[in-house]
Amino acid sequence: MTEPNLIQWLVLAIIQGLTEYLPISSSAHLILVSKWMNWQDQGLVMDIAAHGGSLLAVLWYFKAELKKLFTGKNWDLFIKLALASVPLAVFGYVFKDYIESSLRSNTLVFAISSIVFGVLLYLSDIVQKNKITHPKSKEINLKQAVIIGFAQICALIPGASRSGVTMSAAMGMGFNRTKAANFSFLMAIPALLMTTAYGFLKLIKEPSDYHVMGTTIVFVVSFITSLLSIKLFLKLIEQIPISVFLWYRIGLAILIITML
Repeated sequence: MTEPNLIQWLVLAIIQGLTEYLPISSSAHLILVSKWMNWQDQGLVMDIAAHGGSLLAVLWYFKAELKKLFTGKNWDLFIKLALASVPLAVFGYVFKDYIESSLRSNTLVFAISSIVFGVLLYLSDIVQKNKITHPKSKEINLKQAVIIGFAQICALIPGASRSGVTMSAAMGMGFNRTKAANFSFLMAIPALLMTTAYGFLKLIKEPSDYHVMGTTIVFVVSFITSLLSIKLFLKLIEQIPISVFLWYRIGLAILIITML
């Protein structure tokens, strides 16, 4: 396998940024490209930098909402996000070893979950179009937030897509795409915080060397591409046919099976 270099760092950061907030699974793309290019694993530090860039992007985009949240003006949202994140934290901790040792190494899991959760995303969009029970101005309540939080557990399955499963749950309850995506992106904040924190804990237990310039490049590029991805997706979400993501995910699954 080839040693990590500037091209690999850039590709890693761009893929992470573009796919983290789209319902197409960032993990599937990262693994596919690495295997395809016969690249050596980029290392834990680079993973942390990539996720850190995506985290900073969503914090930056929703800074107005977060300011209200942390000044006590939107305490309700804080409670919703906190409770909605508990299921992912619990199941992620309990099954972390199995996920890393078995699921993430199984190519078929990526392919099957890409198709299954793509179909669920498509069906949930049909539901919300046929009977939108909650207009854009209607907020997701605590019970609904917890339900979406339990749906987020499915994101632990490689290839499922965290944004995809949370959007599917929200749209399945009758919320339109914009409301579903906004809440999904806000839920990414605690999810990415947990992912980054877990990475740091692993790094403390198993210290590894890292390239300062490479880490900086990955962080900055991931931040820029993640921010652009969020802005464009939320701007175009009501115009994009959800079937586009379904067919893309089916094509991705076929590519994964064929190549890996």
